[in-house]
Amino acid sequence: MKVAVEGCCHGELDKIYESIQFLEKKDNVKVDLLLCCGDFQAVRNEADMICMAVPVKYRQMQSFYKYYSGEKKAPILTIFIGGNHEASNYLQELPYGGWVAPNIYYLGYAGVVNYRGIRIGGLSGIFKPHDYKKGHFEYPPYNQQTMRSAYHVRNIEVFKLKQLKQHMDIFLSHDWPQGIYHYGNKKQLLKKKAFLRPEVESNTLGSPAATELLQHLKPSYWFAAHLHVKFAALMQHPKCDGEQLPKATKFLALDKCLPHRDFLQIVEIEHDPNASEHLEYDSEWLAILKATNDLINVTPKSWNMPENNSLYAKWDYSVSEDDIKELLEEQANNLQIPCNFSQVAPVYDPAHPQRSREPVHVINPQTTEFCATFGLTDLNAKVKQMESEGLMEEEDEMDGADNPEEPSFYTTDTSGLSSSINPDEITLDDDDDDDDNGELSAHSIEPLPDNPFTDSSANFSDVRDLPDSMVVSSDETQDSANEELDKSGDSSMTEGEGKTTRTKAVKRISNEHENGSSGIKLIKRRNQSIYHTQGNENEDIE
Repeated sequence: MKVAVEGCCHGELDKIYESIQFLEKKDNVKVDLLLCCGDFQAVRNEADMICMAVPVKYRQMQSFYKYYSGEKKAPILTIFIGGNHEASNYLQELPYGGWVAPNIYYLGYAGVVNYRGIRIGGLSGIFKPHDYKKGHFEYPPYNQQTMRSAYHVRNIEVFKLKQLKQHMDIFLSHDWPQGIYHYGNKKQLLKKKAFLRPEVESNTLGSPAATELLQHLKPSYWFAAHLHVKFAALMQHPKCDGEQLPKATKFLALDKCLPHRDFLQIVEIEHDPNASEHLEYDSEWLAILKATNDLINVTPKSWNMPENNSLYAKWDYSVSEDDIKELLEEQANNLQIPCNFSQVAPVYDPAHPQRSREPVHVINPQTTEFCATFGLTDLNAKVKQMESEGLMEEEDEMDGADNPEEPSFYTTDTSGLSSSINPDEITLDDDDDDDDNGELSAHSIEPLPDNPFTDSSANFSDVRDLPDSMVVSSDETQDSANEELDKSGDSSMTEGEGKTTRTKAVKRISNEHENGSSGIKLIKRRNQSIYHTQGNENEDIE
């Protein structure tokens, strides 16, 4: 099965689908599934744009509303996670996941689904230590603080995912697992993104929560985005008891959808030909959701997840085969995800824009049905109920920043990415302080001559793959292995967890003239090509 993986979407659905269709026609292949690694921007109308954490002047309607309205339909089943630039009000309606448009499925704050025998999990948002222990208390209309905290990862989602025992084929996150850069070509990464060096050298770049999940889940593939650079790595996990061979994870981060950028990768994964052709819920994940339902928190107060430290009567919420069997019996062995999308908000009309439209707190019928089916609590509905009853507590100012009297949950107390000074970065509010000023930007750099994903004719590369023999040792050994990989243009096959893969990298086609000398363009205002005007490129992270 051919799976297209995309980095930061930024609402450019039309261009992403067009790129895939171009490749299908060019190489006579058929892509079966599209995975997007965040910053999807499912913006339905003007009110949704107000809920998206970008400066006002960069709030531009992209193409998603056409898919929401039914004017267009996604030509490929699309599964995505949230990033840090989203219509958070819409995604909040679907905390357990759901259809944001026909054929476009959101995994929720965290989620696991199955498609054609391939198990796909994901974690939405980015890591910020000062919000990590809080509940999902935010609701629209947001203020400047809750607009950002709404997309910050919470410990409850990580705790649930850590209860999983069955093998994970693919896992999606927006920001990178902390330390993953040690398992790939760091020299090439820092050549492209020199301002990341302090965090790479101090091992503070990325999400420590994602690292926990990487070490626990050990998925065959981990796809991410956020830093707007392509980076591949291979992490070999320590061998566990009962394993004949140690597991390994192939990590791939991709760029955002812009011309001449490595934003799309085609991966061929062996699937189960006898498995359902429909997207399905995951039985183990559903059982874990039921087991942890009483742990949910919808307040801004911080709390810890159960641990084996004599303070909790129960700390293991993993599920048994009997629990899974009971769930399947309750559902008559039918876990097919219903195609129950419905419009719950007005659609943007370019002929009659409604600039005064304000966001409202909405309960989505998909989540209502999901919770009724599996006996779960709708977080969004509970927040709305507490809001209407005046029971929602105001967030303590000390909870909005790191409390010096309370050490971070993690030994490395990062802001999720970096504190480096980047000359191309602007804050989310321009004139106001940005709570997410650690989310970096970067210079605009054209592909280097030795970039393995550049084709002189059509910007589509030859097939490439990570060799099985690549094992992590010293930085020099790893860098050398990756450099050899970059120089190779031959097809190769890779086996991992019983599935074979073949990859193809894709770039958007553009009529822009590339700088053939230094490859570096002048720095322009951040994300104008995405949020403001066409034709201006940059390499920032948002």
